[in-house]
Amino acid sequence: PLLLLFTFSDFSMQNYIPRHEWPTVTCPFLVSQQTITPIDDTRHLLVSGYMDQRVKGLDVRIISIFNKNATHPMHCLFCCAGSLSTSTPASVFPHRENFGFPYVTTDVMCQIPQYPTKPSNHTWLPLRNRNKHLSDQEQLKFNFTVCISNLFGDYDNVLQFVQTLEMYRLLGVDRVVIYKTSCGRNLDRVLQIYSQEGFLEVVPWPIDKYLNPSPGWLFSRSGGDVHYFGQMTTLNECIYRSMERSCYVLLNDMDEIIMPYQHNNLMSLMDALQTQHPETGVFLIENQIFSKTIFEPSRRFHLPQWERVPGVNILEHIYKEKPNRRISHRYKMIIQPRMVEQTSVHRVIKTFSNKVKVPVDICGIIHVRDSYQEPGYKDFRMDKHLWDFQELLIPRVDEVLKKVELYKDYDD
Repeated sequence: PLLLLFTFSDFSMQNYIPRHEWPTVTCPFLVSQQTITPIDDTRHLLVSGYMDQRVKGLDVRIISIFNKNATHPMHCLFCCAGSLSTSTPASVFPHRENFGFPYVTTDVMCQIPQYPTKPSNHTWLPLRNRNKHLSDQEQLKFNFTVCISNLFGDYDNVLQFVQTLEMYRLLGVDRVVIYKTSCGRNLDRVLQIYSQEGFLEVVPWPIDKYLNPSPGWLFSRSGGDVHYFGQMTTLNECIYRSMERSCYVLLNDMDEIIMPYQHNNLMSLMDALQTQHPETGVFLIENQIFSKTIFEPSRRFHLPQWERVPGVNILEHIYKEKPNRRISHRYKMIIQPRMVEQTSVHRVIKTFSNKVKVPVDICGIIHVRDSYQEPGYKDFRMDKHLWDFQELLIPRVDEVLKKVELYKDYDD
């Protein structure tokens, strides 16, 4: 099935045709192959369309980016099995969290009609998630998918990226999806290696072709058209992209690892959590900041073969901030994608299930980055849990670095 979203000015009653002419109608050939598709004569952008019958009376959800200051009556037109439908009015639902930016993640909902009309010369979107009967988790291809929302600028943190992806492999992740606007040359080679292996899905994200994307999360601080290169749009798109193929989706950033502390892998963790919370589809995992400026004193993991590799070595940073419970604490999420309708970065906006905060001694986020505290701050605590994986992790990282020719063999 294909979908066209258009303004009322693009369509008129004269396009309707009588029933006896239905067999002569054929579908259009101009189908969008892009991840971002502008709507003609508007300031709005379409990303992807999905069948979604969880909301009564609405059959299709289009993940979009709309300018909240520009309003247009929108209509949907469908092409299915060689026939075109009549148009139906679209319901437009901007996500309520936009951090002050003029462009906001928006769900456009449509109902599939019954009668055909004449073809249109506009660009059409393919519809995904058409399996209405998929309800058994055994039918899903993956147990875990990690959604990494945005890659932009000349980001080239190769060592931490490879360590993170290999840690996720050890923890049982099947697929990583990343939305790429741009990156550094070395990291681009790493992306190609993981893509060729099938572990990584790189989704082109040319948001800078259409908008002035902000590198920050708050409009009043950083300006721009849309929050953090469209982060909330890509997170929502990744949920729907994964809905018919992954039991769980992890929503987090490139420098974060969702780490179980009492289980050997993520599947064992989720089996335990789902047994305790059977009606829950959203699990909030607490962020833990590991300072990248404080090094483990013995430097035992300052490995010579990684000296020329750009990026942070997460094995060298084992000191984490003591959380300040007097202020709001940030979380990332493990979700069942079919239980979520809309999400923001640190919380779901609309869900069909319960939510639960997972105690940090059961699961937490290892987030190696600049600390919010000074290096001499006394309330850092040691956490060596990553070292439990070092015997398996280091050879895996070495293997990837050899493939991208960043590994230095000191035995030569």
